[in-house]
Amino acid sequence: MAELRWNPLLKDWTIVASHRQNRPQMPKDWCPFCPGSGNVPDNYDVHKYDNDFPALSPNPSAPDMVGSDFYKTTESYGKCEVILYSPEHRTTLPQLPVEHIRKLVDLWCERFEELSKDEKIKYIFEFENRGEEVGVTMPHPHGQIYGYSQMPLKIKTELNSCREHYEEHKECLICRMNKEEKDFEKRIIIENEDFLAYIPFFTDFPYGVFIVSKNHRSKMTDFTEREKDNFAKILKDMTGTFDALFDKLFPYMMCIHQAPVNSPEYGNYDDYYHFHVEFYPPLRSSEKIKYYASSEMGAWAACNPTAVEDTAEDLKAAYKKYLNNK
Repeated sequence: MAELRWNPLLKDWTIVASHRQNRPQMPKDWCPFCPGSGNVPDNYDVHKYDNDFPALSPNPSAPDMVGSDFYKTTESYGKCEVILYSPEHRTTLPQLPVEHIRKLVDLWCERFEELSKDEKIKYIFEFENRGEEVGVTMPHPHGQIYGYSQMPLKIKTELNSCREHYEEHKECLICRMNKEEKDFEKRIIIENEDFLAYIPFFTDFPYGVFIVSKNHRSKMTDFTEREKDNFAKILKDMTGTFDALFDKLFPYMMCIHQAPVNSPEYGNYDDYYHFHVEFYPPLRSSEKIKYYASSEMGAWAACNPTAVEDTAEDLKAAYKKYLNNK
């Protein structure tokens, strides 16, 4: 069964995808994403693979007859794709050359443009889960893309905040964040011609870095060729810095936030929304997890156990170590 169920308390949809419980546990001596598996080309650099157990589908089944006029259900329309970063089973994102990561950026752009042609898709979300600490069981380097037919609540909240700020102050909210971080300087970890990587003033994860375009761009497909190259470079440098922090594979959730598509109700979002990447790393030290516990989950009362000005210093030192080891 796969369907969307309406949550009247939050005015949001919950994806119900009970069929995903039947996903097989992959044997240790076989990987569906490796060349020779029969599932992917024998030769590829990066590759789009349709998810075998999608939470959203372009051909969804009818919702179960368990709803009512109050508890609404609707079909789980959308798209779920797997994006393979490399044919090498154990290679990770920071181990790839910048030129190879640029191919990944181009594939993200290609999929964004293709998925946006479906007028029922409202939001395209690229992300990567990395490490056993966030539930990853498939080590082959990959991320995913979800194409949602309903705007996710967090994105809706960001859009509304950015729109309100733009209408009141005649400036982009995230451009203003960039200015605040540049003026303060101490939370900036990496900077290149076109991007900043910093731990924002407010983040709820000790090492919750944002990567933000310096120029106002609402989506990746708006990048110049140079910006695409520099985005690939800062992705490599930032994830490599994470690994250098504790000298081990650093777990994270990487979430790419871009402007919506096919959503005229959000007005001129290209003017007020700004491309950025949000990292949610679960570690607060080499061996300790920063859990999202009752207050965070039950009340959405975020609590960071560290001052980000201190953890920024940790990451800046890790960046120097990463550069020395390149």
